[in-house]
Amino acid sequence: MSRYVGSIDQGTTSTRFIIFDREGNIVASEQKEHAQLYPEPGRVEHDPTEIWSNTKSVISGAMAKARLAPRDLSSIGLTNQRETTLIWDRATGVPLHHALVWQDTRTDRLVAHFAKDGGQDRLRAKTGLPLATYFSGLKLAWLLENVPGARAKAEAGDALFGNIDSWLIWNLTGGPRGGLHLTDVTNASRTQLMNLGTLEWDEDILSLFNVPQACLPSIRSSSEVYGLCAEPLPGVALAGILGDQQAALFGQACLRPGEAKNTYGTGCFMLMNTGETPFLSAHGLLTTLGYKLGGAKPVFALEGSIAITGALVQWLRDNLGLIASSGEIETLARSVKDNGDVFVVPAFSGLYAPYWQESARGVIAGLTRYANKAHIARAALEATAFQVRDVVEAMVKDSNVEIRELRSDGGMVVNDLLMQFQADILNVPVVRPKVIETTALGAAYAAGLATGYWDSTDDIKRNWHVDKEWRPDMMAGERTRLCAGWTKAVSRSLDWAR
Repeated sequence: MSRYVGSIDQGTTSTRFIIFDREGNIVASEQKEHAQLYPEPGRVEHDPTEIWSNTKSVISGAMAKARLAPRDLSSIGLTNQRETTLIWDRATGVPLHHALVWQDTRTDRLVAHFAKDGGQDRLRAKTGLPLATYFSGLKLAWLLENVPGARAKAEAGDALFGNIDSWLIWNLTGGPRGGLHLTDVTNASRTQLMNLGTLEWDEDILSLFNVPQACLPSIRSSSEVYGLCAEPLPGVALAGILGDQQAALFGQACLRPGEAKNTYGTGCFMLMNTGETPFLSAHGLLTTLGYKLGGAKPVFALEGSIAITGALVQWLRDNLGLIASSGEIETLARSVKDNGDVFVVPAFSGLYAPYWQESARGVIAGLTRYANKAHIARAALEATAFQVRDVVEAMVKDSNVEIRELRSDGGMVVNDLLMQFQADILNVPVVRPKVIETTALGAAYAAGLATGYWDSTDDIKRNWHVDKEWRPDMMAGERTRLCAGWTKAVSRSLDWAR
């Protein structure tokens, strides 16, 4: 019997391949960053050919580290940055344009156009999503209108659309030589083109956005054997697909209604399992597919999406030069005892949940001669925790369920200062699991369940263990004061771009 499961974790800034054993431990991993392209203000792109090249490279690297052959893997899963949109030529495999990243705001005029009739929530009942630049459907509409020849090719089925999952699946399974064109329900739910009730592409929305169905992938469950890989893993079953945040929900073993996790990455994404019924939000959250295991009923989730958290640290490093590496921010922030009444609102591409304000822009508020770069660094870390608190408050209002602990994962959870401040500002414990690569782990679980490597979700629950817990240690008056300052700073960021 094959000894391991592999997982491709294709994120906003890098691609990883991680190999897991039966207990969910990491056997080997390889990671490679890709370029972030900013052709104009508000526009963010990736080169899909670079992402595919990096994917092959990290697979080969991790397999070599572990001295494994493809036959040693029972299957592989795939998890990916969601909403990042591309179209490519079916015959050649060449992208017709760079991928439009989920942070890209070039569709703001389309959002305004479609919101004129019925408002921003006109599609929420069908899709669980407000009209926003975030989602894939309007990005695809923009590509079809602005890339020469794209619409004609798409209507003929000669150009294929996908989020990054579909692009990688197609290439992994043969590309122009018979590659599979498909997606799973979690990624499809982020296009704003899929009906949550039917789990199929919605003909009325396709007509509204003028999107031809011939270019769309088929929608499948999150855990089944879709087909066999070609190079670089010939003969290995591709058996799990989950959007990155849904994969983290699954990897964190949030398998019962009311259980929630927060992933601290480029952005922050908090999901709460709501069971088998889609739960429409009245407080600025998204209704999304949590996962669907084979022929079982789908499980839904409420989500609060925050655009800029870890990306703010990168901005301090790359744009302002306050730090030389992201890991230095905690040391710098600890060199002062508090934020010096400085607040940073990182609305670089507007504000997502719970505000959904496309016209918001970033601000640094409360500056005095006393403030220095350490205060700005500390305020940048605290901005993540404040944004998460906004989402938690909305989630509690929507669900009427008090969150008693927050399961955390992602790259920022190694930052003790941030995690302690998060517990303080939420006034609930924050928990980090033993394996923090829960996004990749969730996709591995989906693949392993489909191929019998794991017997049931009970194995997932048994594998989850606490590594560290942060408990709140802040006076209520100080918490109230800080939250009031944050709310005031957010108000200054609103309606900036007109």
